[in-house]
Amino acid sequence: MALSDNMINTAAAVLETAQRSRVPAPPLTESYPGFTQGDAYAVQQVNLDRRLAQGRVVVGHKVGLTSAAMQQLLGVDQPDFGYILDDMVVPDNAVVAADQFCAPRVEPEVAFLLRAPLRGPHVTVEEVYEATESVASALEIVDSRIADWRITLPDTVADNASCGAVVLGTWVPYHHHLHLPGLGASLLINGVETDTGMGTAVMGDPAAAVAWLANALAAFSVAIEPGQFVMSGSFTSARFIHAGDTVTTDITGLGAVSLRFS
Repeated sequence: MALSDNMINTAAAVLETAQRSRVPAPPLTESYPGFTQGDAYAVQQVNLDRRLAQGRVVVGHKVGLTSAAMQQLLGVDQPDFGYILDDMVVPDNAVVAADQFCAPRVEPEVAFLLRAPLRGPHVTVEEVYEATESVASALEIVDSRIADWRITLPDTVADNASCGAVVLGTWVPYHHHLHLPGLGASLLINGVETDTGMGTAVMGDPAAAVAWLANALAAFSVAIEPGQFVMSGSFTSARFIHAGDTVTTDITGLGAVSLRFS
């Protein structure tokens, strides 16, 4: 049975408080037995509406759980999604306070910048590429407002798919010779390579993740609009970071993007 509106609003407030205080909350699936994925997206929407009412603007979207390893870890068979607001975008080579997050990790991804809208439910990979203006190397700072990253799929969905912030590299105009599944990403922390991965790790093709997102958003009567970007999913596992760390990812043909945590 779906949670009542009052319970949805209370659960959303728990996550909002955790984000503001930097004190993680217990899993919502423990606090609310029977908490479903539908409940979770309703909680996510409450907090999105709150931020929009405060003057924030949706500038992008993220797809999470795109790799087989992450899906297996959480016992799920599908990705999830969240929103990216204007104040969640960090400049390349910026310095960010680590303590503004609860328990941050980083992931290397390809971001897609759209020149045409994508509206599901039948968007294809080919249509994603046709609608793409540019792509860029990117870092996602994933962060869980759930204590100890003790998350199930509904927990992370409610928590905006565990999105903290994103760092975008230089936009590279997309052309059909740029074969994204064949691109390799290297993730370096303090100059040491900690992980590598290929574009094929992202649902076989990062554009497949964008197509999945457009089709999933159709159930909420939402399209990916021109000028918005999509974080398509990680090429590697997510690595914890701490104050003092410098993180860089370099993706074949797209260049590098970096961030330092103070």
